[in-house]
Amino acid sequence: MNRYRGWYELRMKDRVLIVEDDDDLRDLVRTVVEREGMETIEAADGREGLRQFYDHRPRLVILDIGLPKMNGWQVLERVRELGDVPVLILTANSDELDKVRGLREGADDYVTKPFGRQELIARIEALLRRTGDSQIQDEVHSDGLVEIDFTQRRATIGEQELDLTPTEFRLLAALCRHPNQVLSHDQLLEMAWGDAVNRSRQQVKLYIGYLRRKLTDAGEADPIETVRGFGYRYRPES
Repeated sequence: MNRYRGWYELRMKDRVLIVEDDDDLRDLVRTVVEREGMETIEAADGREGLRQFYDHRPRLVILDIGLPKMNGWQVLERVRELGDVPVLILTANSDELDKVRGLREGADDYVTKPFGRQELIARIEALLRRTGDSQIQDEVHSDGLVEIDFTQRRATIGEQELDLTPTEFRLLAALCRHPNQVLSHDQLLEMAWGDAVNRSRQQVKLYIGYLRRKLTDAGEADPIETVRGFGYRYRPES
């Protein structure tokens, strides 16, 4: 028996995001992962992968490099802006420079296609062991004003739960994860919508307004500051 199996059985609800445009390979990876008792979320392109990442906060991302709409390097960059979720790169390129680039840009490990089932599972388990404690802590955010439970997708102020749409929830989560930092319209479009190219900055302004209204309706002063010409800053201490 695997000497880590007892530990691993305690974490049967680990969510793994698979971002791969090849349908057959994505189905294969999903089957392998789910047979180990983990939940899977899937995306066939980079932008959808980011949307799924923001929506579900997976414990691990399996990321192909050659993706349509937004390539794997761009997705990796956005994921790294949000934290230390382990990323396992899938690459068809066995060239050492490509692997070095992935590790330097924030990937935790890589697998070269084609790969074996046992190799894939071994690398996934190693990454989850290595990052287990920090990822558990990341399930809940609390800053003294807003508390966000990412597992339950709930946001509360004091004892009052905020009635947020999925987009409002993602927008609030993006702001809360970067307190006192100015986030541009494009950054917020990437974080909350997963697309800064085909979306209007007016959407950010509109949803910031919705969010402000719900925060102030909960009896709090508006913690979202408009930084003219740049974007928005979340200041929980305000």
